[in-house]
Amino acid sequence: METADILNDKGNQSEQGTGWNENAPRGGRAVLGRIIKEGATVPMFLGQTLINSLRDLGYNHSTSAVCEHVDNGIQANATQIRVYFHQHGNAADSQVDVLIVDNGSGMAPNVLKLAMAFGGSTVFNDRAGIGRYGMGMKTAALSLGPILEVYSWQEPKAFYNMILDVEEVGNSRSNLVELPEPTLHSELPEEIVNILTKPMVYPKDRASQEIIADARETLTDALGRSGTIIYIPNCDRLTYKRAQTLAEHATKEMARVYRKKISEGLKVFINNRRVEAFDPTFWMEDARHIRIAGLGTTRSRLINSWHSIQIPVIEGSSERHPVAVRLYALPFEDWMRLPRKVLKNDLQIFEQHSVSFMRNDREVHIGSVPELSGKTHGDNFWFRLQIDFTGELDEAFGVAANKQGVRPKKYVYEIIKTEISEDVSRIREKVKQFRTQDADKDSKNTLNEAEKRASETDGLQTKQLPAPAPRTPEEERALEDNLRAFAITLKRADETDEQALERVKKSKYLMVFRYDEYWPFYHVDFRFQKVVLTINTAHPFFTKLYAPLSKLARLGPTAGEEEIEGTPDPEHSELLVTLQLLLLSLARTQSVMCADEDAAKLHLFEAFRKEWSNSLQTHLMSH
Repeated sequence: METADILNDKGNQSEQGTGWNENAPRGGRAVLGRIIKEGATVPMFLGQTLINSLRDLGYNHSTSAVCEHVDNGIQANATQIRVYFHQHGNAADSQVDVLIVDNGSGMAPNVLKLAMAFGGSTVFNDRAGIGRYGMGMKTAALSLGPILEVYSWQEPKAFYNMILDVEEVGNSRSNLVELPEPTLHSELPEEIVNILTKPMVYPKDRASQEIIADARETLTDALGRSGTIIYIPNCDRLTYKRAQTLAEHATKEMARVYRKKISEGLKVFINNRRVEAFDPTFWMEDARHIRIAGLGTTRSRLINSWHSIQIPVIEGSSERHPVAVRLYALPFEDWMRLPRKVLKNDLQIFEQHSVSFMRNDREVHIGSVPELSGKTHGDNFWFRLQIDFTGELDEAFGVAANKQGVRPKKYVYEIIKTEISEDVSRIREKVKQFRTQDADKDSKNTLNEAEKRASETDGLQTKQLPAPAPRTPEEERALEDNLRAFAITLKRADETDEQALERVKKSKYLMVFRYDEYWPFYHVDFRFQKVVLTINTAHPFFTKLYAPLSKLARLGPTAGEEEIEGTPDPEHSELLVTLQLLLLSLARTQSVMCADEDAAKLHLFEAFRKEWSNSLQTHLMSH
């Protein structure tokens, strides 16, 4: 079969033999057929298919794509950037338009035309700013919808417009897809004016919306002498279907990503509501969290800062650039006691915010980075690392072209870790110790319940604990003195000596806590007719099971997805008591079996305790 017969313009896959889907761009098929049949000049880029492929370049979510346009506004020295998620149509088949407007320097017609070309940029590979490659505006917009409309002006009522339509480009049969000239308009289209001058569906509270202008007549002045509008109608690839969810997610992300720019005066609006900076390090004094009610301490502690860690641009290179690293400790002593709703929703403590990477004052990644912060653990929530670097180190930090994430080279991690590891370890240790003390203090009521139940049912046990009664007044006084001295060793922080003695007298079972990295996870003593179980709070049994369960027991019933501090949760409280009784029964069994103080038995239980503890630690720490 001849090549000319194989290729035709019908687009049928079985007839073509090219592997092209029948929905592939018709213009692209025509160009490909002409190239193969006629030996026509092969373009470096087949525009009809390239533009479709770039729609799938990949953004983590719609907000990250919109951020590309916010970046461009910042690059154009904008002082105000507004983002709109405009929902319209019936609820069943509603559509969302995305619009971004800035008051930056705008683009002259020839610059606008260049900016609409893939790779077209007046700041290509400029590492001092946010953008580098001249791809973001187009790829980000097309990842949201098939049509991109751009309006830019450098004087009032002189709006130059260009439109990029995926379907139109795909149908072009020309080998060279050329951009048309920008068109000049003295007025903006009605659909854009409506978005800019009318309240959004969300936020529902119209009073919280600061609309840029209330009518077309006042809109021109409000837009300023220069600026740019990005309009993406009828988006078909949004992360969420509803404007409310899109706006809420964008507000949360942009408040953090652009926190430095916002702090420096940049105004960002999303659906007409001003975005306040959110600082995950809780160091900025003008960030949103300082206005949260009930915070005793509003600022983290700067533990250490390294202003000039020299990083080679590539491994072994003599060209190096400085990186600034700051280590913060959150006020965990105060904040651990806050309601979970405040911690989770307002402060976002439980988000993966351990390490923030800032490129040219714009966050490009935040998350848990074990190479720098250690293994993922609850203690990591309470300290933060911020790493600031410039564009000269993009290759070293593995910055993606769309500014979504970093992939630092191994040597980068090693250089930074050498500087910060001791301080990070020290903070983790302090958080762990405080958490242990806090859990011990907060577990009093539930611990007493377990001790009480064990004491009340002890008489039902088959074998009884040794209980020699004092026979003389001297023996009674000696026992009282011994119990008093023993109780003082077990005294809690807010107890008097007498209160501690009273508590110890009442119970046959006592649970105490000790922090020791070299101890097994439990220890048993039988003293003065009391079974004493010591739990090692440094062991992963405590950090991974006991402490989380103890915390859940203190939380009230759930409300939606939020857990509210308050009345103890009966289900989790009972689980905790059950776990405590399990451990107390283990301690009792050892006390009964070793009552004769046989050396061989004592040695066997000691070996068993250590071996079980080591085995459990290995299992718990394997992931």
